[in-house]
Amino acid sequence: MIAAADLEHCEEAIRHGSLSFHAASRLLPARVRSPALALYAFCRLADDEVDLKAEKAEAVLRLRDRLDAVYAGRPKDAAPDRAFAAIVDDFEMPRALPDALLEGLAWDAEARRYRTLSDVRCYSARVASAVGAMMCVLMGVRDADALARACDLGVAMQLTNIARDVGEDALENRIYLPLDWLEEAGLAPDAFLADPRSTKAVRAMVRRLVMEANRLYIRSEAGVAALPRRCRPGICAARFIYAGIGGQLTAMGYDSISARARTTKLQKIGWLGQSMLLSGASMVMPRSPVLYAKPLEEVGFLVDAAARGTSVRSRSDALISVLTTLEQHRQDQRARLTGRPAGLT
Repeated sequence: MIAAADLEHCEEAIRHGSLSFHAASRLLPARVRSPALALYAFCRLADDEVDLKAEKAEAVLRLRDRLDAVYAGRPKDAAPDRAFAAIVDDFEMPRALPDALLEGLAWDAEARRYRTLSDVRCYSARVASAVGAMMCVLMGVRDADALARACDLGVAMQLTNIARDVGEDALENRIYLPLDWLEEAGLAPDAFLADPRSTKAVRAMVRRLVMEANRLYIRSEAGVAALPRRCRPGICAARFIYAGIGGQLTAMGYDSISARARTTKLQKIGWLGQSMLLSGASMVMPRSPVLYAKPLEEVGFLVDAAARGTSVRSRSDALISVLTTLEQHRQDQRARLTGRPAGLT
């Protein structure tokens, strides 16, 4: 069980750090809302540790150590860690799911760029669909088809985030647009980052991301009927609130450089009401055959991990490789600072 004080800390972190999820979470039953807030608080902490810190490799390696401590039953003495450890214990959270998130954050620390839309989906699977799969575990959902639709929703949300943040990311020297799209438009990535402008070509790329996200939002709806009834409104709300950001981008002519797409409190209230109606309809309507669509190739490993429900497993070779690279980077930095060869302490 999550300690009351730890849960209060987690909810406060989400209230200020993720307004969209905090609004949607109000429609979840208490038995799911509490662990969901704790889950999002730990994921928010992990994202901020990498995003806001100058020494990003060091931040990822610290997260690796914190995650190891959680799964060893000895979490760091901090509210998000203790709460997440309680979730791991109570729900037998498969280790592969938070490891996937860690891998995505490690890619951020490497400032990795993505050549194709499929590569962007691979990144989105790790930083967003992994969270969706963990949410399914909290709801007691291990059905592979429902998990696939939850992963659709995660990828859609991350594509929306990328579309909204093109300008802000450029200011941080980050780019998540597929590089082959830039090549098609005759834009060199470094030249764009040096002088980001909302040109017709850039707006067209933002539009393509929004359209791909919308396709996946629609596909994800088929999974609602496979969720526990009392959980459906909250998940529907998350879907509509995030898709609403894409709607704002559309209204802005897909210009995510000159301004940031924002949704209002009144709009959120409207989407919460729409979620209640749609989730209520799912109780009487037959299941959509879209539920059984094959999962995106990029999220298959998450579906398999959550469906199997094994909480303890070794890290993947891919994650070990990227963590090893970051460890070497950390040692090289220390060597430059101390004047001693890398690898010596």
